[in-house]
Amino acid sequence: MSQTTITTTDGTASRLPAETVESFSEQLRGPLMTSTDPGFAESTRTWNGMIEKTPALVVQPTGTADVVATVTFVREHDLLLSVKGGGHNIAGTALADGGLTIDMSQLRGVTIDPDEQTATAQGGCLVGDLDRESQLHGLGTPLGFVSETGLAGLTLGGGFGYLTRRFGWTVDNLLEVEVVTADGQVRKASREENADLFWAIRGAGHNFGVVTSFTFQLHQVGPTVYGGLIAWPFERASEILEAYREITANAPREVTIFLIMRRAPPAPFVPEKWHGRRICAMAVCYAGDRDDVDEKLAPIRALGDPIVDELQEQPYTRLQSYLDATQPKGNHYYWKTEFVSEIRDGLLSTTQELAKENPIPGGQVAFAHIGGALNEYADDDGAVGNRDARYVYIVAGMWDPDDSNCDQYRTWVKDAWKRFSPFTTGGSYINFQTADEGDDRIQSTYGDNYDRIVHVKEKYDPENVFSVNRNIRSA
Repeated sequence: MSQTTITTTDGTASRLPAETVESFSEQLRGPLMTSTDPGFAESTRTWNGMIEKTPALVVQPTGTADVVATVTFVREHDLLLSVKGGGHNIAGTALADGGLTIDMSQLRGVTIDPDEQTATAQGGCLVGDLDRESQLHGLGTPLGFVSETGLAGLTLGGGFGYLTRRFGWTVDNLLEVEVVTADGQVRKASREENADLFWAIRGAGHNFGVVTSFTFQLHQVGPTVYGGLIAWPFERASEILEAYREITANAPREVTIFLIMRRAPPAPFVPEKWHGRRICAMAVCYAGDRDDVDEKLAPIRALGDPIVDELQEQPYTRLQSYLDATQPKGNHYYWKTEFVSEIRDGLLSTTQELAKENPIPGGQVAFAHIGGALNEYADDDGAVGNRDARYVYIVAGMWDPDDSNCDQYRTWVKDAWKRFSPFTTGGSYINFQTADEGDDRIQSTYGDNYDRIVHVKEKYDPENVFSVNRNIRSA
């Protein structure tokens, strides 16, 4: 093996002698890969095909000891480090370009304690892994809405999903973590142990270490729920938007409704004549008493005459994964998002205008409905903050990698952001921030919690070993 050229934390290139890399490899149980090794390409493939980063080295740990050895090696040689869970982050923070990436994909074990209603999941799990195991016992916790999302990345940024209205942010249900911090130490963190670290991990966790396991509080959910997609012609947009505001403002917490305005996909459940035409769709999850479903969803049914109606009783795991096909791995994704506390008239009219003008064939303008339990916590209960958020507002673009209009699409999304941002709280979901958003966006997202996060960073990672993320540096 020749020397390995690798990027350091200051962006310069360093050359590691072959014997140094070989000695490191011998400390590992899992593989250490370079670009010529089988499995490297898959290990460095991310969901957003727009990301063009290639690490010099990839470690696939098979246990916490491998993570400790890797963090120690990185620190000793001042190397650029990233951690890849599911690789689903839009900004591409899973990969350290020219540096070393820890690919957690071999660590996907889940243990359920049905008596205590808790789950412990390893750091490489996907959302679908935890859903599948917990649903064997009719249990669940708020975990996104695309099953191929990495559990770690989702949780460390706060996390939300169909169950957020009932049970809060994902981190509101986090009980404990095992984390390897920048000094190579293995720590437990909870509200009782290393409480300052646990506080910071609950929303800004990408900055503080490699979490090798998460323990969550579970709740009675499923194994079947009622929901799916229902859609109407875009010509009814004004009516549907007004109804959405009214319905979601008054819906019980067992009901979650996402509103999606886009062109209809060529899916089997969409009548062919509607393929490619603009529609208003609602993604619905009702996780309450099955006997009450007709009453709880009556306001949606009252809109009448849908072009698609897939609302039905179905396994919770199916509901958690049926949007997977709408976000295929490898396409190019670019979006802007903000939190919204109330849907004002101006936002309704702006939404209709943006949805009508949207030039991106796979683009959408959407609301995610999250208000409820999360609003009842103090704003400083976890670094995540944003306790005034009741909706996530999203203008999203998706296109084929060889689409020649990509620059036009990105420009349109940025311009749309300027138009809807006056109606938002100014905060945003850290996991949805794109690579071109600056430090001001990070600070505005964490608000009054930002300075406290900085202090915790100074204690646990003063040298910024964990920097390939929406980064918060020590003072």
